[in-house]
Amino acid sequence: MTESLESGSAQTRDWLTTSIGNSSPDSITVRGRDLPSEVMGLMSFTDLAFLLAAGRTPSEAEATLFNAVLVSLADHGLTPTALAARLTYTGAPESMQGAIAAGLLGGGSVFLGPVEGTARFLHDILASLPSDKRSDDAALESAAAQAVQGTLDAGMRIPGLGHPVHRETDPRTPRFYELADEVGLTGPNLRLLKYVASAQREATGRALPINGAGAAGAVLADLGFPPPLARCFALLARTAGLIGHLAEEMDNPIGLRLYKEVDDRASRNAEPDLP
Repeated sequence: MTESLESGSAQTRDWLTTSIGNSSPDSITVRGRDLPSEVMGLMSFTDLAFLLAAGRTPSEAEATLFNAVLVSLADHGLTPTALAARLTYTGAPESMQGAIAAGLLGGGSVFLGPVEGTARFLHDILASLPSDKRSDDAALESAAAQAVQGTLDAGMRIPGLGHPVHRETDPRTPRFYELADEVGLTGPNLRLLKYVASAQREATGRALPINGAGAAGAVLADLGFPPPLARCFALLARTAGLIGHLAEEMDNPIGLRLYKEVDDRASRNAEPDLP
């Protein structure tokens, strides 16, 4: 009986392993590489993030686009995600991790989430095409038109299009296409996204720009990452921006003044009208 239990326990432990990293009393490895001698001082954080997720180091061209995605999503001003982080720090300055977590939890369908939403939308369109048609412009254009019309008929928005600030052109988007062309990695997702924008304009008569988050999602999809990881990388990038906001909040706080301003306005609006 004891032998059977020991055998079962050993079999159970066989699956309890990871290829991401490991450590022993005198070593640390990341994806099979010795951290001090093969990673530290030799590999950028961007390349390490790619290695951890993809299991391989990126080519120079891939690293250029991947890095562009991360820096493009790091910050966009006093967005709700940044405000959430700063206000959480105001209430709990001892909890930096809580402040960053609060900011990241606000990454949804409006802010940061379109990275994943666009990647998923494009993925589904491409999946509907035979593999030999995914590089054919006529097939991409036709598939985009069908997907856009179906989405609009269902009363839903087209992900990756429109921006609350950049009404005409999101300045990040043309740079993504320029970089992709420069390094020779303009893949089917980036190409398809242009056809999606054109189809939306034709169907509605209203031109919406491709936003930076949508273009970033297309780039990540062309780099081979599945849609859920697209949002993960958006959150990774925004973490750097939130750290910046918290550093500024420490030196030049606005959280308490913002709270008092909101509270004062809410109190004044709640006062009954005098006769």
